[in-house]
Amino acid sequence: MSIKSDQWICRMAREHGMIRPFEDRQLRKGVISYGVSSYGYDIRIADEFKVFTNLHTSIVDPKSFDPKSFVDFKTDVCIIPPNSFALARTVEFFKIPRNVLTICVGKSTYARCGIIVNVTPFEPEWEGYATLEVSNTTPLPAKIYANEGIAQVLFFEAAPDDVCAVSYADKRGKYQGQVEVTLPRM
Repeated sequence: MSIKSDQWICRMAREHGMIRPFEDRQLRKGVISYGVSSYGYDIRIADEFKVFTNLHTSIVDPKSFDPKSFVDFKTDVCIIPPNSFALARTVEFFKIPRNVLTICVGKSTYARCGIIVNVTPFEPEWEGYATLEVSNTTPLPAKIYANEGIAQVLFFEAAPDDVCAVSYADKRGKYQGQVEVTLPRM
């Protein structure tokens, strides 16, 4: 596998609709940057948030997740309580080719504030809006800006003779085609 450059990302976005909407350069004036970078793509966080709450004192159980554990907000600025987290989705829709795998890491601007972004890899032939987990590790409330950069996606392409035998689409992955913030599924 090899990491892919800005030129490859631009070509794949134009020719195959891999990222929509797509910014072919990094935008940063007055915002936390987003768009194509040297070896990745800085994604944006949408304005739909599910902020974790312990109001109902539910147990966090990935096999039986209680949706009442979240409060829904549609806002340009989300405040995440201290030592808590929010779920959100990307502005961008992704359509990952069969020979590509991505890894997503948080942006340094947020990381330097104690805000951690967790996103699982985008597997070959996965498509949809990615659900993001944004953790506030600090003892203070944290501010997240919608429609601005939140994380960077790195793209890895398999050699032509090393494409996966079973893709996410082949196994009918449970998060295929998600269009909104998606809670854990069994």
